[in-house]
Amino acid sequence: MIWNEKLECMDLENMKNLLSERLRKIVSFVDKNCPLYHERFKKTGVSTDDIKTIDDIRKLPFTTKLDMRDSYPFGLFSTPSTGLSEIHISSGTTGNPTVVGYTKDDLKLWGEVVARALCCAGAKPKDRIQIAYGYGLFTGGLGLHYGAMELGLTIIPTSSGQTKRQLKIMQDFKPRILACTPSYALYMADEAGEIGIDPRESSWEIGVFGAEPWSESMRSEIESTWNMLATDIYGLSEIIGPGVSQECTHKDGLHVFWDVFYPEVICPETGEPVKDGEPGELVITTLTKQGIPLIRYRTRDIVSMTHEPCKCGRTSPRVSRILGRTDDMIIVRGINVFPSQIEHVLLGIEGTEPHYQLIIDRDKGQLDKVEIHVEVNEEIFSDEIKKLRQLEETIKREIESVLSIGVKVKLVEPRTIARSEGKAKRVIDKRTL
Repeated sequence: MIWNEKLECMDLENMKNLLSERLRKIVSFVDKNCPLYHERFKKTGVSTDDIKTIDDIRKLPFTTKLDMRDSYPFGLFSTPSTGLSEIHISSGTTGNPTVVGYTKDDLKLWGEVVARALCCAGAKPKDRIQIAYGYGLFTGGLGLHYGAMELGLTIIPTSSGQTKRQLKIMQDFKPRILACTPSYALYMADEAGEIGIDPRESSWEIGVFGAEPWSESMRSEIESTWNMLATDIYGLSEIIGPGVSQECTHKDGLHVFWDVFYPEVICPETGEPVKDGEPGELVITTLTKQGIPLIRYRTRDIVSMTHEPCKCGRTSPRVSRILGRTDDMIIVRGINVFPSQIEHVLLGIEGTEPHYQLIIDRDKGQLDKVEIHVEVNEEIFSDEIKKLRQLEETIKREIESVLSIGVKVKLVEPRTIARSEGKAKRVIDKRTL
């Protein structure tokens, strides 16, 4: 089943014409209605008349999260605040938070793209869905809610937290679909075991997981633990929230709904496009939004992209799962480190659990030190000291071969590392920079 077959399976020539038309309209719209874009186009010497086809998108300047924070709260909007139907605000770790707003038509659009995403994952009208993403200012819960309504699903809006209650609801109401972060899916599996529930006998057949990077190994762990199809959904609040792209049941990349969100993959250093299949930074232009349309927004997410046809029949480009980020990438002794690399190693070693923490500190000699706390299962932890040390050495050797830096590995008891009901906190950076 394909939710919008006309757009999702459109031939490339007609799609290029549609993309070109929408790009011309949105550039003209923001030039007339957003002073920031008007001034930036003027400063960079770009005229709306220069934009004739989708290929001309490279003439346009980039937009960054800093632009959103500097223009807080409404400086980057193209619709007056009185014309907005909904506002979401990020928590923000430093400085101003980022603000996004939706007109009534934007909310309809959001429901449409998330309905497409759920269809991609295998959802069908009348299915029951348990949405365990947080509701409120975070876009995850409401985004999935709007899409599920549009698709005609029966929604159980549990939000995040209250894990035992989540499990009871699953048992009592038997939803077919679970939507939450991948780390929370594993956390719920732990809780299920504690209260005597066999995860493999759950009603969940499909998982729609996102909001944090996760590896192929973690997918395998979730699928084998819950006996479900685990699919990846991608989105970010600056663009719309969830619904920018989604894996189909073939799990061979996330389909970007490019009639709405035009994707580019660039070299983070030069801003130039990279070839299909090469990793780079994902850049997205919103082609039809009204509240806060963004031109060439630098997501900081590292992905690769392919335009090869998919077995499902959709003609849209597909991006890989997030390989890392340019702004939360950890640099240790000059080496770029992504937590997903460590997760991939650990999930391939028998006896370890999918829970770990990376602790980075700096000694008096100003040398970065890396310590990785790894949970092991009950059987391994109760084993003899010699075997534990052998496991530590195996983990250390495998991680060092991937990261190319020395690390210290510490095995810890099951359930020692703090669990998360939202995004897992994998990294603790104690360095004073």
